[in-house]
Amino acid sequence: MAGTPAPFAPFEWMIAWRYLRAKRADGGVSVMTWISLIGITLAVFALIATLAVRSGFRAEFVDTILGSNAHVTVYSIGQVDEVTGRIDRTLTDYDALADNVRGVEGVTRVAPLVKGQVMANARNRNSGVQVFGITQENLKTIPRIANPETGVGSIEDFAQGVAIGSGVARELGVGVGDRIKLISPNGVKTAFGTSPRIKAYDVVYIFTAGRYDIDRTRIYMPFAEAQSFFNREGVADELEVMVTAPERIEDMSLALLLAAGERSQVWTWKDQSGSFLRALEVEDNVMFVILSILVLIAAMNITSGLIMLVKNKGRDIGILRTMGLTEGSVLRVFFICGAFTGIIGTGLGVILGCLFAIYIDPLFSLVNYLMGGQVWDPSIRGIYHLPAKLQFGDVMSAVGLSLGLSFVVTIFPARRAARMNPVEALRYE
Repeated sequence: MAGTPAPFAPFEWMIAWRYLRAKRADGGVSVMTWISLIGITLAVFALIATLAVRSGFRAEFVDTILGSNAHVTVYSIGQVDEVTGRIDRTLTDYDALADNVRGVEGVTRVAPLVKGQVMANARNRNSGVQVFGITQENLKTIPRIANPETGVGSIEDFAQGVAIGSGVARELGVGVGDRIKLISPNGVKTAFGTSPRIKAYDVVYIFTAGRYDIDRTRIYMPFAEAQSFFNREGVADELEVMVTAPERIEDMSLALLLAAGERSQVWTWKDQSGSFLRALEVEDNVMFVILSILVLIAAMNITSGLIMLVKNKGRDIGILRTMGLTEGSVLRVFFICGAFTGIIGTGLGVILGCLFAIYIDPLFSLVNYLMGGQVWDPSIRGIYHLPAKLQFGDVMSAVGLSLGLSFVVTIFPARRAARMNPVEALRYE
């Protein structure tokens, strides 16, 4: 007695392949097969492209934050000035405080800062800016600022002038070597009140941090000059701290607070941008669910095609069953028909999605050109281009979802074909 053929034997693949290639006149559903294939391809492509853009946008957003801003800011809770009645939040012992914070494990950099908001003027153009007073040594350690690939001018000349963002330079119409005026309303105190302080500085360096709001509003000034300009002689406003693992900054917050002292507070980058990052995470989850439904709808076309195929091939199923094919063999034949469509569509979708992520810059430039420019407004999005970052986990989740749904929706029509009564199938033949 001959043994039972192994599952997915060669003859099962042969029969499934013939059914897939069969034209409608021969009882096939080639049109439905193509529709299913294209639907799966486009759905997987859309899912991978969306996941790549999502990952790229978050990575670019976080990188611009961590590369040009403090990971942690240490500042004083303040004390009431007995003369003016105002709360004084300046740090008088900022050097000693910086040494204490620098001793915390994981801290890579601590820089005292003087900060103030002023009006920048060049000829007849004005712009509101935020000035950061910092030493040249500390400025050179900020990755996104001291970047020779995006910067213009020499950061080594920082002591002789100021460094401004590229957006500020565009707004004022200035370049390296030009002079700008900084106007502060909190200037010299006189018997008639406080007069504005106006001083001109040479632009020695223009940086591009990659964030519109930073490039558009930020100016760096030598620390000692900022102390004089903002009436902060002998004090600093805050400490700018950078760490080795900013993604796990919560684990260091307590140690930093203890090092800073009881009259100090810490403010992390996640405290500043946490709400936006949480909104991104919610949006990511919602988009994944929506696109998963899109993949499911595309996979349902496989069910429709297989149901039609089973109906058209009823006579063939009856003949195959009378020849000795088991229900399992018939089920596997039609399962192969559906699964093969899902596998090919998923593979093509992965290729298109990966190509989109890899070549997103020229593709986006083409779209921007065809639409006449201004498709991506950095003043709204915060960054200058649409980023994409391919991650193995995202691709595998798309592949797993697509193949899983394709296999599941194939089972029902395949079981229907397997349970077809050969006598009923051949009754009217």
